[in-house]
Amino acid sequence: MTDSIMSKAATMEIPINSNGDTGTLPEDDSLEQAAKLQWSLDEKDLQQVMVSGPNLNETSIVSGGYGGTAEGIIATSSIKGPAVRYNPEFNKRIPVTGLGSNMHHSSSSSSMTAEETTRGVAVEKLETMRKWGLNTYKCTKQMISERFGRGSRTVDLELEAQIEVLRDTKRKYESVLRLARALTNHFYNMVQTQHALGDTFADLSQKSPELRDEFGYNAETQKLLCKNGETLLGAINFFVSSINTLVNKTMEDTLMTIKMYENARLEFDAYRSDLEELSMGPRDAVTMARIDAAQQQYQVHKEKYERLRSDVTIKLKFLEENKVKVMHKQLLLFHNAISAYFAGNQQQLEQTLKQFNIKLRPPGADKPSWLEEQ
Repeated sequence: MTDSIMSKAATMEIPINSNGDTGTLPEDDSLEQAAKLQWSLDEKDLQQVMVSGPNLNETSIVSGGYGGTAEGIIATSSIKGPAVRYNPEFNKRIPVTGLGSNMHHSSSSSSMTAEETTRGVAVEKLETMRKWGLNTYKCTKQMISERFGRGSRTVDLELEAQIEVLRDTKRKYESVLRLARALTNHFYNMVQTQHALGDTFADLSQKSPELRDEFGYNAETQKLLCKNGETLLGAINFFVSSINTLVNKTMEDTLMTIKMYENARLEFDAYRSDLEELSMGPRDAVTMARIDAAQQQYQVHKEKYERLRSDVTIKLKFLEENKVKVMHKQLLLFHNAISAYFAGNQQQLEQTLKQFNIKLRPPGADKPSWLEEQ
């Protein structure tokens, strides 16, 4: 009885006038009775109503009247299509079905791509480390074999002799450079002492009338020696700078190429020995595959070795030509400057600097001006 009353109450029509406003309903005894009965239900009856109530998967559509309940039930589970969300601001529906799955698919695909990239980098690093370790092992083995006289090494007698001459020449030029710097420091101190002595003689010539002439020409002599000394210092500094460039840049660059050549020679001999050991072993399928791989590595390192040997030969040739040209100029400068200074020939000393395009710095030119620092 309760179900029938609630169904009747749920399907009651509300009359609407032409303006869209609800009209006043006449008093209905059956509606008041249904309301009183509903409020008088106890907790047990209410639970029974909730249990035996209509299925939530069905929607009751009432077209009008009290008898339209049977035809107006449409199962919502049978309705297919994307879910929509109503946006009252734009007065339209926005489909929402599939957004979560698309976002999940996009995030999962991006995470998989990042993971694959990370895995690829890790595999590449491991492969590089493996190759480096194998190459280091082979080279170390070859080096120890050569040290103990058990392994053979590739030797270019003519090139090795030229390399040894270059290293000996570099040691001697380093000695010349060290001595020239020491001479520069000592001569600079002497020039500063002569400058201070000339100032002292000039001051004493003003304060000692009886020795004015003697102090005066001694002061002039020291000032002239100081001026010539500064000119000679300019020539010696140019000599030191040129020798330093030759030793620590030109020769050092050639020696770096020689070091790369020696490393390539060691690698070449290591892979050559490895190929020879494999060639003397059994010729099964596995060994033949290893021999082919060793043959490829041997060819690669052979080409590298020959290329660097050619580079060393060319650099040694150009270095010798450059060394002769530079040292011829610098030794002539050093000789002429020293001879003119100790001969007291100021004109010849200045002419020597002009001949080699050496410009002397003024006394206050060591520190740049405030305009140059800006």
